[in-house]
Amino acid sequence: MVDALGPFRHPALFYRGDTEYLDGVVPFLLEGLDRGEPAAVAVPGRNLLLVEKALEDRASEVRLIDMERAGRNPGAILPSVLHAFAGQHAGPVRIVGEPIWAGRTDVEYPACVVHEALINTAFAGRDLTVLCPYDVAELPVDVLTDAERTHPEVRGPAGPFDSPRFDPDGVRADFTRPLASPPAVVERPFDLGQLASLRGFAEIWAARHGLRRPRRDDFTLAIAELTTNSVLYGGGTGVLRLWAEPAQVVAEVTDTGTITSPLAGRIPPSASTLGGRGLVLVNRLADLVRTYWVPGRTTTRVHFRR
Repeated sequence: MVDALGPFRHPALFYRGDTEYLDGVVPFLLEGLDRGEPAAVAVPGRNLLLVEKALEDRASEVRLIDMERAGRNPGAILPSVLHAFAGQHAGPVRIVGEPIWAGRTDVEYPACVVHEALINTAFAGRDLTVLCPYDVAELPVDVLTDAERTHPEVRGPAGPFDSPRFDPDGVRADFTRPLASPPAVVERPFDLGQLASLRGFAEIWAARHGLRRPRRDDFTLAIAELTTNSVLYGGGTGVLRLWAEPAQVVAEVTDTGTITSPLAGRIPPSASTLGGRGLVLVNRLADLVRTYWVPGRTTTRVHFRR
């Protein structure tokens, strides 16, 4: 099972408490550093401080990333954290990535699980290990079950074992579901002729609903990228929907296109490739991106906190 992805390894670390956390993470990092392997840690802030303190004078050799900031949108973790670091190094690389913690919301969670499943596709064949900690004391049982489905190997106090539940493609299918219907919305159909005015309309609407600059600029840029993609690749037309919730504003773009690559928006294209950067940019701008697609229809929903 572990060898199915080539030299790439993607173990889950099941831990309970700070001691088990550090016992699983710190030796993993030190072993890599002793071998001259680049290492990064992208975990929630409290755990980041624990690791930094435990590494002592070797902490300066590790890239330290607060996942609560860098990974607030799970769709940004692959392009902005994992690929951004691993892409700088040709040889063996070690990363500790903790995208799922007790503070994640029910709305964020499906995007987190899809991210964990896509890691296997994104890095298959790469000489890279991504160790993903899961707090068994704080996370529900179904989250741990999903972790066994997205990771070919599980590590814990009792030692490592191959996961009999490993099924990342099945996980993606299970969590790529129709999005819940929005509340009362503002709805605007569009085609090429409306793109410019649509961006101005979205900016005015966001300002009226309490989204301040610079986040308002990010919001309107994300809408511009999504609606342009609809015109270029989604059948030439689409529908924009906007609505406000107590702590955020939400935009949704639906068109008649079909996403053919599960990694769309997750892996930056090469410098010589034309296009393909819009969805990556949207993932970097938004606080959460949810996408649902079936043949002939794609819906992308972006959340921006106020």
